[in-house]
Amino acid sequence: MEPTNLFDMDDKESFSRLSRRDALKRMGISPVAASVIASTGVTATQAQAADVKGKILVVGGGTGAIMALVRLHRAIVEPDITVIAPNETHLYQPGQVFMASGLYKQEDIVKPNSDFIPDDVTWIKDEVAAFDPDGNKVTTRGGKVVAYDYMVVATGTVHHYDAIDGLTEADIGTNGIASVYLNDPEKGTARGGEITWQWFGELKGAAKKGRPTVIYTQPETPIECDGAPQKILYLSADYLKKEGLGADYIYTTPADTLFALDPIAKALEETQKRYDTITTKFGHRLTAIDVKKKVATFEHVYEVQGKHDPQENAHERIEKKEKVKLKYDFIHIVPPMKPSKAVSDSKLSWRKGRAKGWLEVDKETLQHRRYPNVFGIGDVCGIPLGKTGGSARRHGPVVQDNLLAVMQGKKPTAKFDGYTVCPIGTRYGEMIMAEYNYKGSAPTIPFLSPEKPHWIWWAFDLYLLKPMYWHLMLRGLM
Repeated sequence: MEPTNLFDMDDKESFSRLSRRDALKRMGISPVAASVIASTGVTATQAQAADVKGKILVVGGGTGAIMALVRLHRAIVEPDITVIAPNETHLYQPGQVFMASGLYKQEDIVKPNSDFIPDDVTWIKDEVAAFDPDGNKVTTRGGKVVAYDYMVVATGTVHHYDAIDGLTEADIGTNGIASVYLNDPEKGTARGGEITWQWFGELKGAAKKGRPTVIYTQPETPIECDGAPQKILYLSADYLKKEGLGADYIYTTPADTLFALDPIAKALEETQKRYDTITTKFGHRLTAIDVKKKVATFEHVYEVQGKHDPQENAHERIEKKEKVKLKYDFIHIVPPMKPSKAVSDSKLSWRKGRAKGWLEVDKETLQHRRYPNVFGIGDVCGIPLGKTGGSARRHGPVVQDNLLAVMQGKKPTAKFDGYTVCPIGTRYGEMIMAEYNYKGSAPTIPFLSPEKPHWIWWAFDLYLLKPMYWHLMLRGLM
């Protein structure tokens, strides 16, 4: 007898045969889905709009920018808002991993930005080339000077494939090279997802003839969704495994662990045991690539034991570096990511430390530490955690409330707790939903062990999260 609730189903094979429509229907009435949505703060009514005055400038056209814009537009009686964004299309960027694994197509993750920007918002379809926070103005790439009273910076990250010697964007999709991150928001294309799905097929073809060597890289810079490199590793390995095929997989990371949270790291170690011959090389950073010869060069940083210090009763630790060359048949590259040059070169950026170049905002209020009429949202923020869409969603109400407080001459009191969510598909049909904040693990559904792969989270991420993104998150309703 067919169960009446998606989450009553113990048979994962039965679940895998559910249509998208049935899965959505069942998730819509499930207690777990209801708990997830309830935890996001969706409300049936909105607070009374504030009667405040001032020119608000939103810089950017991605997730954080749209969330901030629509919230402020709704929260102010007669809003005077300008947005500077070159992209006429909006990409649901988390969907690129599902494109890469053959479950979405490009039309599933692309919509016009005009669907989300209110008609009475002034939209300058350009990019900011320079910030002048002392003069409360910006200059666009086209030379237009735009003044503001208050500003929200939401410029996201820039992908630097050129930081890897010998590599250009044009190489992605050739000679066994893929990167799920490759996209062009201004043109509305998500080429990385399409290229990587084709790469899956080429990898399968090679595995039928032999045993290819496949490398997956993670850069040392902060990246959008820290778990994406491992998602591609596990999903491509499972893709081959379902066909009775295998490869020699190599995962490289500058870190010394698979994940920042120890329970998640241990769970990922167990995940790797499902697939034959996954070798993880810690302390390895991709520095160069010979595209034609298929050789990747890494900087390997490690420590050796030095002399014994009798006063400390311990051996000193000496850092060593070496170059390591690895041959491969296929490689998936995640590029180093940085803020835009306009942000990093401006007075708005951190001048030193690990966050150098990123937007200098308070990690809780998201207010600029030196320019109180400036706020940040999304990946551009130089804070310890939060380069995910889930974080930007939590930033939204904080920026709204605190900017309104400043406009009313009050002190900002709303606080971002560092919430970050990292969904890691460990195979087709199962996912670890790593949720954490400044204090540590912060699962939305405590009775679902965050370190355990669940098919529930796979279903949620594949079927429910995208419509929630389009119809709730980008409408400022959660």
